[in-house]
Amino acid sequence: MEQIKKTVRAGRIGPGVTDQFYVDEDINIPEAKYDAARVVYSSGRIHVEDIRPAEHYARVTGRLSYQILYETEDGGEQLSSLAGRLPFEEMVYMEEEPKDQLFVRGATAEVSVTLINSRKMNLKASVDLTIGSEGAEEEQITADMEEESTVYKKFSEREILELCTVQKDVYRIKEEIHLPAARENIGTLLLGESALRKLDTRLEDGGLVLRGELQVFCLYESQNMKTEWVEQSVPFEGRLSCEGAGEEMYHCVYASLGDDSIEARLDEDGEVRIFGVEASLEVRCTVYREEKIRILEDLYAPGRKLTPEREEVVLESLVMQNHSKCRLTEQLSLPEIREGTLQICHSSGFLQMEPAQIQDGEIRAEGVLNVMFLYVRADDEQPFGIWQGMVPFSHSIECSGASEEMRCDIEGSLEQLSVSLLGNGEAEVKAALSFQVFLRKPERVDNILDVSEQPVDAKELENAPGIVGYIVKEGDTLWDLARRYNTTEEGIREVNDIKEGTLRPGDRLLIFKENMGIL
Repeated sequence: MEQIKKTVRAGRIGPGVTDQFYVDEDINIPEAKYDAARVVYSSGRIHVEDIRPAEHYARVTGRLSYQILYETEDGGEQLSSLAGRLPFEEMVYMEEEPKDQLFVRGATAEVSVTLINSRKMNLKASVDLTIGSEGAEEEQITADMEEESTVYKKFSEREILELCTVQKDVYRIKEEIHLPAARENIGTLLLGESALRKLDTRLEDGGLVLRGELQVFCLYESQNMKTEWVEQSVPFEGRLSCEGAGEEMYHCVYASLGDDSIEARLDEDGEVRIFGVEASLEVRCTVYREEKIRILEDLYAPGRKLTPEREEVVLESLVMQNHSKCRLTEQLSLPEIREGTLQICHSSGFLQMEPAQIQDGEIRAEGVLNVMFLYVRADDEQPFGIWQGMVPFSHSIECSGASEEMRCDIEGSLEQLSVSLLGNGEAEVKAALSFQVFLRKPERVDNILDVSEQPVDAKELENAPGIVGYIVKEGDTLWDLARRYNTTEEGIREVNDIKEGTLRPGDRLLIFKENMGIL
């Protein structure tokens, strides 16, 4: 027999791991900067430059980009800032051997800075790193067998999710922020931050369309030595090339901001009233397509003894691709802001998620929202303060039939964040969270690798009854009965006047051997 095979490119997800490590470094204040009296604010962003397997480890190299805002002792400036990059290398233990490609699913850093003396600071960063691995295997699925003599075959059809391509690329964002009329001209930029918000992606023929916002905050000293700030949402839209992609396909995206820069620029009147924003959006996109394939499940030939050799192959089918959102509101009692707090000038945050739980027809996304806000207080000596904390969240995404055996890729992001003062030392946090869900289930196929034929015992075949009376049991099918009694489904239907539909338990059948006919 000659096999007709269908090649299916199946995505294979390897083990993932979450690792925590620390970056600890002393930072000297450059001679051109004023002495430090108190650290007001610090932040950091992780950028992974390379990740490679090394036996049971993943070797991760990259850098931590940091910003520090501090109050000066003297020198005519009340605030000053430092920014820089610290390289790191981490060996992450992986208990199971990873698949072909390692990639970073998420990386966050919590930075704390303390003064050693007026010319030196110590930076400690707690870094949470989530690493995934995936690969692809080409499975040969038997769709049919060709044979000159008569062979009866049973087929089935499955909707299979097939891996098309995995692509990494960088989208460059270049935008400008113009100062409102009430703001004074820019003198010195003290602190500039950008955060990714409301990212939406869709496939088109040969490309991936990106649409989102950058939330940009700039704290600066005006030319009149006054501390000012501006915060705006900057929309962006663009396209990355994605060979082989199509509108009807499905995709799973991991995106993060890489390097960014914010600088003061002149407007058309020659005044310094523009902030130029440049950022790199690092995108990893996995593209799938659904394909209906025909599978040869079984075969037999009356009067011959055919034995299929089988091997289980696990493919996947798509259950759900979903974009879910939830609102989070939390009131905080903060005695430290009870006295003298005037207003909040900046807030930022990021999500830390637990592994998704699938049970009782729903997907549960749980974790914490890390919140930080910078506020102004009525204290000429220390006009700025900072609060950092965590707000827990829990969100359920309904999915009928969802079970633990399914595989769920879920990417959570912060779309909106606001913190408002309620008075009496209380603040209210409001956030909009977004969850991209890609849910798959295993499709197990008993794939026929080969068919062998053994000699038939002619005497046993001759002595087999030519007519059998049979009472249908639960689970019986026409195919199983025809195979067992060396006849055909059509023959059983014709003899028993079965027009359509399936057998019912308790039905009484007459079954004739194929070579006998009706007496």
